[in-house]
Amino acid sequence: QAQLVESGGGLVQAGGSLRLSCAASGRTFSNYAMGWFRQAPGKEREFVAAITWSGSSTNYADSVKGRFTISRDNAKNTVYLQMNSLKPEDTAVYYCAADSTSRLRVGVFPTKYDYWGQGTQVTVSS
Repeated sequence: QAQLVESGGGLVQAGGSLRLSCAASGRTFSNYAMGWFRQAPGKEREFVAAITWSGSSTNYADSVKGRFTISRDNAKNTVYLQMNSLKPEDTAVYYCAADSTSRLRVGVFPTKYDYWGQGTQVTVSS
């Protein structure tokens, strides 16, 4: 069964860093474009970053550009989100997602992704 499992979330002070990991299993996720989304309480799920199957192309939300970096290790079936210079407004549940219909689309819409993890909480204190 296809599964995405996020880890690495936690509580950090503003200005700090965290690295999220998303371990994939059950399907050939190395062939899929992957993305990270986040959802804060009372808000809609929003796009954070995405990466093509090979890692050759990435896309970022304006709010995280220059602070977050998405990467992947297909040998380990794992996607990462390195988050630096964290701000209180980055507080949210972070979700990993896979787009099984495309290797190259670094889409920003959650509806384009058909596999989702359970999420990991990131809390940034001021």
